[in-house]
Amino acid sequence: MSQPSLAAAPSTGSSGRSGDLWWHVGFGGLLSVAIVWFTIWAFGYTGPQANKTILLITIVFAVFMAFNIGGNDVANSFGTSVGAGTLTIKQALIVAAVFEVGGAVLAGGSVTDTVRKGIVKLDPELLAPMDFAYIMMSALLGAALWLLLATRLGWPVSTTHSIVGGIVGAAVTVGFATGTGGWDMVQWGKIATIAASWVLSPLLGGVVAWMLFGLVKKHILVYNEKADESLRKIKQERAELRTRHKSAFERLEEIQQISYTNAMVRDAQLMSTDDYDPDELESPYYRELHRINSQVDDVNANKALETWVPLLAALGSIVIGSMLLFKGLKNLHLNISEVGNYIILGMIAVSVWMAVFIFAKTLKNRALSRSTFLLFSWMQVFTASAFAFSHGSNDIANAIGPFAAVLDVLKTEHVNKEVAVPAAAMLAMGIALISGLWFIGRYVIKTVGSDLTKMHPASGFSAELSAAGVVMLASVLGIPVSSTHILIGSVLGVGIVNKAANWKLMKPIGMAWVITLPVAAIIAALCVTVLRALFGG
Repeated sequence: MSQPSLAAAPSTGSSGRSGDLWWHVGFGGLLSVAIVWFTIWAFGYTGPQANKTILLITIVFAVFMAFNIGGNDVANSFGTSVGAGTLTIKQALIVAAVFEVGGAVLAGGSVTDTVRKGIVKLDPELLAPMDFAYIMMSALLGAALWLLLATRLGWPVSTTHSIVGGIVGAAVTVGFATGTGGWDMVQWGKIATIAASWVLSPLLGGVVAWMLFGLVKKHILVYNEKADESLRKIKQERAELRTRHKSAFERLEEIQQISYTNAMVRDAQLMSTDDYDPDELESPYYRELHRINSQVDDVNANKALETWVPLLAALGSIVIGSMLLFKGLKNLHLNISEVGNYIILGMIAVSVWMAVFIFAKTLKNRALSRSTFLLFSWMQVFTASAFAFSHGSNDIANAIGPFAAVLDVLKTEHVNKEVAVPAAAMLAMGIALISGLWFIGRYVIKTVGSDLTKMHPASGFSAELSAAGVVMLASVLGIPVSSTHILIGSVLGVGIVNKAANWKLMKPIGMAWVITLPVAAIIAALCVTVLRALFGG
């Protein structure tokens, strides 16, 4: 797991360009095939009565939205892993392909609400079905265009806030145009909670990450640095011992050298046994070497790795396991009792604790810095994979929800509160999502992984685990938060501990959070006006 270049800039050298070219061609071809296949499927699914032009436009908007979710939201999730050197962008892409698409298809849910978050009042009795379809189509385009701009500028923003803004802008515009509503359609209380999340989300993420990484740094990283320094001094003392005794040996008479050499051979054989008695050592060299070697045991260099890291991994497994059980897999309706969930989490925690403890023991004779990097890298990959699965099962709804609503209107010519989500749609959007991560995700990855603060697997793991814990706690307590904002706050919390947070970069990112909803709303309002003018309304 070598330190990557973040893939933030094009690869240098003909071999690098050639390698990336094939990845570009591969993902471009895969996305093209997925769009063609899905379009053919959608034509058959909606039936002959559906307006095929509107269906084609909707497919393009939805795929475009999923593509930009991959480039911004998914890239944000993997930014810490790539920035820390745990994964290259291509490895992150593979993890995302398996877990994001797997989460979307396996646990994405068979139904979705047609009106996201209840943020705007849409009365099916007063609203024409096609006007409803235009609202959802416009929301997709408004959110997608804003996400594309933010991604290209390297700003991680909330896809949920983007789609909500799009729905509000389009719905209010249609309400004014048809006389069925206006500003009174907007649930301003919900808008206020979104505004509160701009401050609350990064603050919670930052505080928890600051506390967690502060403990990790104090009890693991700093301890390891001191142990490393002690081991370096011991190594230097060994080298000085060899030099000193070599010089003394050369001054001996030949007969003395032979006698001393025989004594050293006997001592070397004695020290090769595990339970030798140091009093039996004959030569001053080996007696001194034994004294120096005994200092290694006093240092206890692997204490932090064998004590704190397994406990931290067990805690992480509980948080990530909870996120999967209560959030990532909620759409599967597993019907596991509360006690059953706790038993599952307990078994996961014990298994992870034991596995990491054994792994740490096997690293005892390796360099501490390398051992720390390896342990936290494995833990970070585990966290990133679980994050990806949970993200795929939940946030892909930002593209699927509005698209499924339009698909249902075209098929039934009615507005329903809940609509079916075909597995084919989940798969197509999943492919668009990972394609977006490959083609444009590197800009946000660079921001999160290196520009806000420098990352190490330990700090990256702390940021991810803190974000996951805050998301879970907020879900339980019903606190309005954004997972994107929480993760950015967590990254800054880590940066504060290291005294290396880039506050200058946070200014445009914070501004982007504030304008996400109104910008998406304005674009969607313009789009819905054009759609109603072109197709009637």
